[in-house]
Amino acid sequence: MNDTLVQMEGIDKRFPGVQALKDCHFNLRPGEVHALVGENGAGKSTLMKILAGIYPVDRGTITFKGNQVTIPNPNAAQMMGISMVHQELNLMSHLTAAQNIFIGREPQNWFLLDENTQNRNSKELFDLMNLKVNPSMKVGDMTVAKQQMVEIAKALSFNADVLIFDEPSGALTDVETTELFRIIRQLKDKGTGIIYITHRMEELKEISDRVTVLRDGLYVDTVNTKETNIDQIIQMMVGRVIYESSPEVPEDRSEEVILEVKNLSRGNELKNVSFHLKKGEILGFAGLVGAGRTETARAIFGADPIDSGEIIIKGKPIHMRRPSDAVSNDVAYLSEDRKRYGLCLSLEVKTNIALPIFQHLSNALGWVNDKRVDDISKNLVEKLTIRTPSIEQKTKYLSGGNQQKVVVSKWLAKDADILIFDEPTRGIDVGAKQEIYTLLNELTAQGKSIIMISSELPEILRMSHRIIVMCEGRITGVLDHSEATQEKIMTFATMRNGGNQDQNNPAQRGHV
Repeated sequence: MNDTLVQMEGIDKRFPGVQALKDCHFNLRPGEVHALVGENGAGKSTLMKILAGIYPVDRGTITFKGNQVTIPNPNAAQMMGISMVHQELNLMSHLTAAQNIFIGREPQNWFLLDENTQNRNSKELFDLMNLKVNPSMKVGDMTVAKQQMVEIAKALSFNADVLIFDEPSGALTDVETTELFRIIRQLKDKGTGIIYITHRMEELKEISDRVTVLRDGLYVDTVNTKETNIDQIIQMMVGRVIYESSPEVPEDRSEEVILEVKNLSRGNELKNVSFHLKKGEILGFAGLVGAGRTETARAIFGADPIDSGEIIIKGKPIHMRRPSDAVSNDVAYLSEDRKRYGLCLSLEVKTNIALPIFQHLSNALGWVNDKRVDDISKNLVEKLTIRTPSIEQKTKYLSGGNQQKVVVSKWLAKDADILIFDEPTRGIDVGAKQEIYTLLNELTAQGKSIIMISSELPEILRMSHRIIVMCEGRITGVLDHSEATQEKIMTFATMRNGGNQDQNNPAQRGHV
């Protein structure tokens, strides 16, 4: 633990209009988990992408195993023994899981690709992770959570001396995160150095040995995890006190039903899903990966077809054939996968924000009122404290958390009555989470109704008026905020044989 595996000194990095890192320092020892934390845009991912050979360093030195090195590209980093699990998935959706894991390193039988060996080696990695994934399944057909696990398996396949995890648990449930931590501890025991970037403060005490804090591209401090507490780390991150655990659910709520879903079914993914959403309510959806939460949201939004069922908005049955049907009925959907479904990364921040409302900002000839686009965008950038040099900045240059805020801004600009937020705080730091929580409460106070899907049970418990729990495509439990606990939610989330509940029958609430 006393030898230094990686030493980074005086690291500078600049992007167009942004000084991402200035005189940053970081070191890693063999057999330790060194957490790297900071707000969105603090420079965490940038620093690690320099170590992984993705970005060239502008100034500074990198020492690896006692030798000063230059890391020109990711392949060079992997050959040295440095591998990275990215926050933004770096997979090819048209290839299988096994093909993604061993791309460029495919096992061969003479001059032919040995698919059987490739699939077998992939399955061994999945077995190590206690993961049920078919190596022959195309990545594009997987959920975001399973794609994340494939990304982790790919990193493990290199048998690296240094493993960098950038927000690895963001798409995972508590059960899957527990498995990830088990794997990390095994690697640590073998002497592998682990760098762990996270916004989940509760993970620090559980998995890390040391914590380094960055703020606004600057190095703040490195502390031993056992010798500090979460409040001190948060204060170093944001420069202010954040009361993350304070309850947010207001007591007053309307009984008016604004959305009713009846017997929604789709293949094996959704099985007679029925529930209702009240005006000014946050209705939380909890469950393990594959439970059907995202599938329910996409069906309501018209993104996926349904076999049967009924969607009623403000008392009127609506046939959701496509997302435009939902948008025209004042339903908005923030996808869990912002990169694929939420943003046009090559376009400016202001264009992304204005996308859902361009028709309202255009005249009869199709000319867009640029001043209104700018005014709306500037207002939302300020309201959500999006860190960007300007609204003209290309969205791809923003950090992951700030990209998430742009997606939220897009739907706030639309001013929809029903908002479906699928993992709204994924990849967002503790300070920004507080801002999102405050925003959600402001929206419900204005009479907006929110469906919030989250894999973080503390978040579900903190924000929801009521909580729907799903397992294998069915609703297995409905809990009022006053009676909900993590234990009850997990009980319903693993209740495979549970049936749908009648939410209108108080006698059944909280029971299956």
